[in-house]
Amino acid sequence: MKKMINLTINNIPVCVPEGTTILQAAKQANIEIPSLCYLKDVNCIGSCRVCVVEVVGRRGLVASCVYPVEEGMKVLTNTPAVRKSRKTTIELILSTHHKKCLSCVRGNNCELQKLSYDYGIDEDRFKGEEPIYEIDKSTPCVVRDNNKCINCLRCVATCNNIQTIGAIGQIRRGFDVHIGSPFETGLGTTDCVGCGQCIVACPVGALYEKSNIDEVWDAISDPNKKVIFFTAPSIAATLGECFSMPVGTNVEGKMVTAIKMLGDVEVFNMNLTADLTIVEEANELIQRVSTAKPLPMFTSCCPGWIQFVEHNYPELIPNLSSCKSPQQMFGAVLKSYYCQKNNIDPKDLYVVSVIPCTAKKFETARDEMYNQGIADVDVAITTRELSRMIKGAGITFTSLPDTEFDSPFALASGAAAIFGATGGVMEAALRTAANLLDGTNEKVEFMDVRGTSGIKEATYRINGTDVDVCVASGLGNARKVIEMIKSGQKKYLFVEIMACPGGCVNGGGQPVQSDSVRNYTELKATRAGVLYNADSEGELRKSHENPIIKTLYDEYFEAPGKAKAHALLHTTYQSRK
Repeated sequence: MKKMINLTINNIPVCVPEGTTILQAAKQANIEIPSLCYLKDVNCIGSCRVCVVEVVGRRGLVASCVYPVEEGMKVLTNTPAVRKSRKTTIELILSTHHKKCLSCVRGNNCELQKLSYDYGIDEDRFKGEEPIYEIDKSTPCVVRDNNKCINCLRCVATCNNIQTIGAIGQIRRGFDVHIGSPFETGLGTTDCVGCGQCIVACPVGALYEKSNIDEVWDAISDPNKKVIFFTAPSIAATLGECFSMPVGTNVEGKMVTAIKMLGDVEVFNMNLTADLTIVEEANELIQRVSTAKPLPMFTSCCPGWIQFVEHNYPELIPNLSSCKSPQQMFGAVLKSYYCQKNNIDPKDLYVVSVIPCTAKKFETARDEMYNQGIADVDVAITTRELSRMIKGAGITFTSLPDTEFDSPFALASGAAAIFGATGGVMEAALRTAANLLDGTNEKVEFMDVRGTSGIKEATYRINGTDVDVCVASGLGNARKVIEMIKSGQKKYLFVEIMACPGGCVNGGGQPVQSDSVRNYTELKATRAGVLYNADSEGELRKSHENPIIKTLYDEYFEAPGKAKAHALLHTTYQSRK
């Protein structure tokens, strides 16, 4: 048990464990010390100097995010010297900042903008040379605008330390220092996997997704196009945050209503093809075991993870499940089965996926995701993009009534709902695989693979055999798992990997929360709780029991893994090393 430390912050007594920083201790006294570079579990370097405070008896100001508490310490967070220092620091940051706030994607949700307002900043106090950088649009997922960068290094820490990609870093020194890719090339020339974790780490508008909003509006207004939206499992758990609703609010009904108000569109439930993915994936796993095909089998529904393998471990491509992601499966189902059933030319069907992930934008454009020259999914938009469309249409989201998804693709299992949380795909697959291998197995909840830990392991007894499984989220953790497998240290049968820490609920396309929320709220667990509640409250909890899935096989795909199912619902991957 850690020793407890007593101190005062603004004369308020505080008792915290040894090793706690002043910044963390202040929160216990209901005092929020501002910061820019600090981000819990990501970046703690004390470089921005916005979080400075006075410690009585110490000379000068100290950075509270890295300064540990001491017994009897007296901290003052709002003295004239502290406020003057913070204000000057912010004004210096603004002196080279491209202040295009009216058109900035982070307008009214920018940490620098908030601090400027709080401290009554004169944005032009320090006038001088303002460097101009070319905006990097070289990837289909992420846009990087150094003109708005404040060099807080939160994106660099995320890319290098959490994701272990290293696509960006600091270049040059002094006034010329900036964030860039090796040799000043664009992100598109690096091993960037498009996960977008740099975006949700950024406190300003220097990083954002490449927007497809205009294309969607054009399709909605095109009388020759039939437009269909479908939404990923985690969107209903996070969209409300874009409208100032509490974290952990389930807004599924309002979300469907809002989308239908955008125009003459239909709205389907992507959870359906999460169920379809599980049925195909569980059968593939059973076939691999019986035919001695490469094991362990890795999940393949996360496009950031797929790119990570293609870039870094192409020798493991045979171990990836050949199943398309739920996004791409839905597009394939719509432009084959649905079009045939409704006498629609697939060229006239415009499919919009609403997803928590920026890497999905890359996935829609992959050559492997086209059938006879027609893309499975025409465009993927993030949670944030959908919220901007709703706001742009003048819709009062919080006052909307609930509406159900459109038929025939409305029903899905609870197993599909938990796809958006790390461990959810594994649990859903185990529910079906256990039942397929042992028809009497009614186990539904596999608790060992739940939770937000970066790496989780479990062994389950299925059909008389011990099955070792592993779940990892965050690419740094994925790398650790792969290296353990390659060294022979671990032998798993089935491995789930999600590129984003915590899974899709924490995806790079999700609502951006300020550091004041991210540092003190368990975002991943709270958002995931929405999905687990939806699962536990539903009557249908296993993917293979979904009657719509049964109809799809009876009327079109015949059986899991059969020729037509394999042609439309499975894919291949390529080395990018």
